[in-house]
Amino acid sequence: QVRLVEFGGALVQPGDSLRLSCAASGFPFNTSVLRWSRQAPGNQRELVASISEDGTLTHYVNFVKGRFTISRDNVKNMVFLQMNSLASDDTAVYYCNVRLGSTGQWGQGTPVTVAS
Repeated sequence: QVRLVEFGGALVQPGDSLRLSCAASGFPFNTSVLRWSRQAPGNQRELVASISEDGTLTHYVNFVKGRFTISRDNVKNMVFLQMNSLASDDTAVYYCNVRLGSTGQWGQGTPVTVAS
């Protein structure tokens, strides 16, 4: 059974940093590309970042480049998202996700609110 559990979301102020974590199980973690996505209120879910199986290749969407860093621990089966210089536009529910075959698997999400 595939399981993705995100945690670390919080209410923070603009300019603050936050680190999200996702614990994964039930699939071949070490051979899977992992992703973080987010969904802001009233918006569609959007990709934020992805990381290759061995962690050497990362991809970021433009609006987080230079501020967010995705990483993974293939021993502990975890993926992380370090978020710096947070702004109100980063307010969203953040999800880790993986595509297994033709099916996307998602966690329940962790909410991040950036407000002064």
